[in-house]
Amino acid sequence: MGKNIEKRRLYVFLGIVFILSWGWVATIPLTGDTYGSSKSLIILSVLMLIPTLSSILTRLITKEGFKNMYLKPRFKNNMKYYLTAYFMTNVFIILGGIIFFIIFPNMLDTNLTSLKELLQNQGIAIDAKIILIAQFAQGILIGPIINIIFTLGEEVGWRGYLLQKLCKQYSVQKSIIISGVIWGIWHAPIIAMGHNYGTGYVGAPWGGIFAMIVFCVIFGFYLSYLTIKTKSVIPAGIAHSAINGFAAFSIILCRGTVNPFIGPAPTGIIGGCILILVGIYCYIKLGKIENPFEEEVIINN
Repeated sequence: MGKNIEKRRLYVFLGIVFILSWGWVATIPLTGDTYGSSKSLIILSVLMLIPTLSSILTRLITKEGFKNMYLKPRFKNNMKYYLTAYFMTNVFIILGGIIFFIIFPNMLDTNLTSLKELLQNQGIAIDAKIILIAQFAQGILIGPIINIIFTLGEEVGWRGYLLQKLCKQYSVQKSIIISGVIWGIWHAPIIAMGHNYGTGYVGAPWGGIFAMIVFCVIFGFYLSYLTIKTKSVIPAGIAHSAINGFAAFSIILCRGTVNPFIGPAPTGIIGGCILILVGIYCYIKLGKIENPFEEEVIINN
């Protein structure tokens, strides 16, 4: 009986989150707007809040209540996970970018040509190197919290609700794969509009949608690990904010046109190679945990 109720709640959540999300994204083309405009960026920011809204509506509709939202910080004994989320997430991105430029040294633009052109077009008379250093510092120090409201808007829904419901139906490892696939599919409309992978490439938009699903599964391993180990979605929100705020930094250093499926951003296979390894490690470690969203967590050493 309990499993059937949880399954119904899962389906209600999925129905709400996809109808609201895809309907909201559809307002971009329906209003004659295009991806990348200031209006579309506002729409995409609001989009990130819909998974949390959907979980709240599901709780109300199914009379579940508001226990187990995993919003308590739970700092005690968990600071290493907070520090990992805050600082190491960007380290993974930086290392992936370094590996990309080692493999493709001709892509590294030490003259910062693209950045200089951008500053010139905007009438900004500041040395490009100073801007680069400032953006790097901002990404490292402020990036993990600058988007926290919006990334928690996703994490409360995906890791705090969807993953929780899946883990009551399936094993932890199967649940985090399914949740990652769902999370990736949720991005499909904006990927088709050009988010992360652009448009006009061979196989568009399906190649980009598939690549995003793979990225969400891998990144989901890491975010799920942080959530399950701390019993809080806040570290996942921090890590999610970090990658959103810093992912495009290495693109500034590129010469010419980049292939987003390769790198240097972490959504490319080489730019994201360190994140892939970290994700696989987290996936393996999570295989030792049973009933992660119950009061008692059994760890098989």
